[in-house]
Amino acid sequence: MPLQHGPLNALMRARHWLGISALCWLTPALANNADDTLWDISLEELGQIRVVSIASGTATPLDKAAAVTSVISAEDIAAIGATDLDEVLETVPGLHVNHSDQTFSSKYIFRGITSSFNPQALMLINGVPVTTMMFGNRGNTWGGMPVKAIQRIEVIRGPGSALYGADAYAGVINIVTKTAQDIDGVVTGARLGSFDTKGAWVEAATAFNSTDISLVLEQESTDGWRETVNRDAQTNFDEQFGTSASLAPGPVNTSVDQFDARLDVSGERWQFRAGLQDRRNLGTGPGLAQALDPQGRYKSQRVNMDYSYRWQEAMEGLDIESRVSYLNITQEPENDIFLYPPGAFDGSFPDGFIGNPGYKERQFRLDLNSIYSDFDNHRVLAGVGALWADLYEVSESKNFNTDFSPKGQVEDVSDDPNQVWMPEEDRENYYVFVQDEWQFAQNWQLVSGLRYDYYADFGQTVNPRAALVWATTDTLTTKFLYGRAFRAPSLNELYAAQNPITAGNEDLNPETIDTFEIALGYQPHTRLFYGINVFYYEIDDLITATPTPGPISNQYQNSGKRKGHGTELEVEYRALDNLNLTANYAYQTSKDERTNSSVGEAPNHQIYARAEWGITQTWNLNTQLNWVGEQKRSQSDPREPVDDYTTVDITARTQGLWRGLDIAVSVRNAFNADVRDPSPFSDPRPAIPGDFPMAGRYAYAELQYQF
Repeated sequence: MPLQHGPLNALMRARHWLGISALCWLTPALANNADDTLWDISLEELGQIRVVSIASGTATPLDKAAAVTSVISAEDIAAIGATDLDEVLETVPGLHVNHSDQTFSSKYIFRGITSSFNPQALMLINGVPVTTMMFGNRGNTWGGMPVKAIQRIEVIRGPGSALYGADAYAGVINIVTKTAQDIDGVVTGARLGSFDTKGAWVEAATAFNSTDISLVLEQESTDGWRETVNRDAQTNFDEQFGTSASLAPGPVNTSVDQFDARLDVSGERWQFRAGLQDRRNLGTGPGLAQALDPQGRYKSQRVNMDYSYRWQEAMEGLDIESRVSYLNITQEPENDIFLYPPGAFDGSFPDGFIGNPGYKERQFRLDLNSIYSDFDNHRVLAGVGALWADLYEVSESKNFNTDFSPKGQVEDVSDDPNQVWMPEEDRENYYVFVQDEWQFAQNWQLVSGLRYDYYADFGQTVNPRAALVWATTDTLTTKFLYGRAFRAPSLNELYAAQNPITAGNEDLNPETIDTFEIALGYQPHTRLFYGINVFYYEIDDLITATPTPGPISNQYQNSGKRKGHGTELEVEYRALDNLNLTANYAYQTSKDERTNSSVGEAPNHQIYARAEWGITQTWNLNTQLNWVGEQKRSQSDPREPVDDYTTVDITARTQGLWRGLDIAVSVRNAFNADVRDPSPFSDPRPAIPGDFPMAGRYAYAELQYQF
């Protein structure tokens, strides 16, 4: 299906001020059985207003529903010239993307809530979590995600555990992939860009009897940006021992080869989806121990499958959907990983300090959900489900002992429980939830819900939510929102045993957060929209690595409390029929209650602006600006804040250039801003004091043909 004209459809996309009525994965067809009121608009009218449903949630007008979200469509993604998920998410108010010290894996920081592995953000693909139980995030060998298979991205800013369970804590990202309805025949394309980047893709769809089939394949390889690190962790040891083993100054290691496949097969009542994310030649970023490792490479695979079946009108007013899903994740080194270079530790490791950890993880999920709408002015959603997950084939080879003394050679210690980095553990989770949507007056709706989770390894948790939505006038909507969410301790935090730096703790409780919000949406006419929301949250039982006496320097403990607040403002204005302007501003601040100091490691202020201009019927020009304010340090880090920066991206794209042929050219970070992500602090000095250098100016050109 050809892309539509960006400016002419921007307000119809209504991508910034949004809400959700029922944040579960029932299909939109399940919500169409009530009287014709403000809260039950026909699907045709909803299509004109634009609706959102995270993981195919019930259809609801965006400004009349129960959470603040953003939606980015495939048309938006093409317009801004994004080629990776991170570039898309950075446009969302209140969400900042930076990178960890582990292969520069992406960290999705909602409202300033962050930690080393970023487990506070839940990512879904078609409503199914892709969280690793090992680290609680997307994994440390994520390797990016291309965007050609994406139909839309839905983002909740705020808690979602009342429906999604663990890790729907600070925010939820749902990636909805394309089906046969989103692809017109066969589309193929190729891309060339900076850093010796080469990519290609093909999209195809067909129908066989009553079955729709679609397939999207994407491949890309890149050497990655090679910005320089002037000092690293080994530099500090060189100064201590009087050696010169460090490879700094030297470039970061950001190469990756990606191959992605997405298959969708669906009938009238059923749907099967499968995906593959294969990563090879994945560089170690700044080095796993923040000592440069220009040769270290990882590979990883993610295989996911899910099958769902719908019973519409199983009985009067009742619709049911079941889903079974499977996810398998692997992380394996392709060669020796040098935690420190040859000559490290006063020459004790002439061949380098080498450690090669790997693991595999599989997850099975079963979900059964229903919606009942045969009550007056009520619609009730309910669901039960289970998760079974386990680590298997945990592996490690290394040339050092747990006390850091040298072995003399690299040895495989995978079968030695006294040396391998992680035991093979498993996890079981069972849940039940219920949610009621009650329209108790013409212009008022109350949404209330509760979810109970039981975990075999750490216990139980209960998470409520409530949303009062008031259609104040025909053009103004007011919302009062509350939600509690939790973050399950990762298996690494619970069970890590042979890590000489940080030990696990089987007595951990889940982190919890209580969030309160007030949101306003105002649309005086079809060309102009304003949205503003303010939020306040309290975090309890924060899991942090706490210093402990003994041979292991730290242990994970529930020792933190935080409070934070902020605001998000967004506006969209269709200035001309062929010119659309979009902007948002986000402010947040958070405080560590133990130290009464700023948490830091995230920007307090962000501004995003873009202009979409349809120059002709064929050519579109998109210019976007992203300003990220300075990022303060934690109390223990004496360094100056990370400087603010501004990036400008310019994209020119055609639509219908010539007989199915289209081209696009994009320049990213056009003015070559010095972009830095904060590096961790360690006493007495940080491993990389100058922070992590991100890509400077780069560009690409792509060619696409539709058969």
